[in-house]
Amino acid sequence: MTTSKSPLRVFQVAYEAACRALPAHRHQFSPKKFTQPQLLACLVLKEFLRLDYRGLAAHLADQADLRDRIGLTVVPHFTTFQKAAQRLLASVPGRRMFDAVLDRAREDGTLKRRVPLAAVDGTGMESRHVSRYYAKRRSAGDSDPARTYAHYPKVVFVVDCRSHMILSAVPGRGPASDLVQFGRAWTQAVRRARIDTLLADADFDAERVHRAVRSHGVRTIIPPKRGRPTDKPPTGWWRRVMKQRFAGLKRKYGQRWQVETVNSMLKRRLGSALRARKHPTQCREIVLRAITHNVMIVRLRVFYRAGTWRFYSRPDVNKAPCPYLLVGGKG
Repeated sequence: MTTSKSPLRVFQVAYEAACRALPAHRHQFSPKKFTQPQLLACLVLKEFLRLDYRGLAAHLADQADLRDRIGLTVVPHFTTFQKAAQRLLASVPGRRMFDAVLDRAREDGTLKRRVPLAAVDGTGMESRHVSRYYAKRRSAGDSDPARTYAHYPKVVFVVDCRSHMILSAVPGRGPASDLVQFGRAWTQAVRRARIDTLLADADFDAERVHRAVRSHGVRTIIPPKRGRPTDKPPTGWWRRVMKQRFAGLKRKYGQRWQVETVNSMLKRRLGSALRARKHPTQCREIVLRAITHNVMIVRLRVFYRAGTWRFYSRPDVNKAPCPYLLVGGKG
């Protein structure tokens, strides 16, 4: 049974990156029915196809060519995927997979080692699959039409404005200011790329943000609009500089909307509603969705540029660190 090329190509890129990020097995006494890179690539495929764990297992059972691409001889049970997500999307393995996808993007020319413009922003995600029609009918008959959920999952992204690659993704819980996740998001982003200028909206307007970013030699452009309107100059040094020079920086600051484009790409292609219900599981799903977004961009760069690319599966796929040989380009 055949499948479309797009999921197959995403599957390939995700598996190659997972082979770089993780060892084949967790420990020497593993059953060795399947490898950790195989499971992680399947999780990326799940997000790309917007499936649940049961749907992923059924899809792999029907698509023999997908299994053959990564040498998957046994289709894991859907509970195996669920347990693998808890282990493989934890903080350390998740960061390794994130780094491996970005390294692959640099090798292919999708992402440059020097990022002239980066932007940071936060966005909220839906915690339930609720149709707009249902919400409208509910608000019409509810005594409190403005009633909303008390909490919702959110994430703070740092993105490359040129390639739309996500440099860091730190999930959290709203309603809350994006400054809560900014410190961790910026630490991860500056470790993964050499950023020249960081763009941010007024929610990040704080003197400590300017100092934290500029301590790494990175320029900041943030409109000084936080707080009550006043004719007095801001108290902080860098906020006062922004007040004086922001009019001349508006052209470059106009590229900040690229991070809004990434938010739109993520929600339109992969969905804005999460399937997970508990907060720790939602955080792992958000990280997986950000990894899948980067894999999709790498896939577009690799498979839709000039040149002939062919992949061959090795017979010793479960033993080799990377199961593909690239013909017509760098492997």
